[in-house]
Amino acid sequence: MIHVDQVAIVQGSFRLDDVTFDVPDGACYVLMGRSGSGKTTLLEAICGLRPLRGGRIQVDDRDVTNMKPAERGIGYVPQDGALFPTMSVGDNLAFALRVRKESPASVAARISELADLLRIGHLLDRGPDDLSGGEVQRVALGRALAYHPGVLCLDEPFSALDDETREEMHGLMGQVRQATGCTVLFVTHNLRDAQALGDRILKVEAGQVITADERPPDLVRPAS
Repeated sequence: MIHVDQVAIVQGSFRLDDVTFDVPDGACYVLMGRSGSGKTTLLEAICGLRPLRGGRIQVDDRDVTNMKPAERGIGYVPQDGALFPTMSVGDNLAFALRVRKESPASVAARISELADLLRIGHLLDRGPDDLSGGEVQRVALGRALAYHPGVLCLDEPFSALDDETREEMHGLMGQVRQATGCTVLFVTHNLRDAQALGDRILKVEAGQVITADERPPDLVRPAS
């Protein structure tokens, strides 16, 4: 669950004011809006990557407003994946677990689980430069999921993908949601992403977030 309560963010001349919304447990809400509307800024603030001017943020009944990003229980996937360029795919997946001083056996077991879920077992020894765009996003998703976060935040992860790969990722996201039960907040400007993934759309407009009363009738639930 994500609870955003009267959040205000100021960045230069840009501001978001009195932003309030809830994302229920296990749901996928989509943040949509024009370029520069503040979608990414809001997502980064929820993840702890930008300061708040006011308000509070709760994740799974914990007030995380003043917590560091790594303490919030949020897995974050930026637009470009941001894989560590000098690490193999396997080491990228293991990074957060090793930082948390998990045992080698636990790390190996979790990498195996993620590789099976995301179908990237054949990529574990490759470097990021040897991956396609879709493969980068699968690995970035795996890295974000490595330590079992309750919430997953994704910032336009499919924006650079071709149509066929985008469709594959839509299906994969449905499988990830089913396997993990994560609550998802997904930023996109692409209606097809919203239609495939969203249980509800939150529209970012004029410094506000407008919660749709009903899910648009043409939205479909993710594939199981």
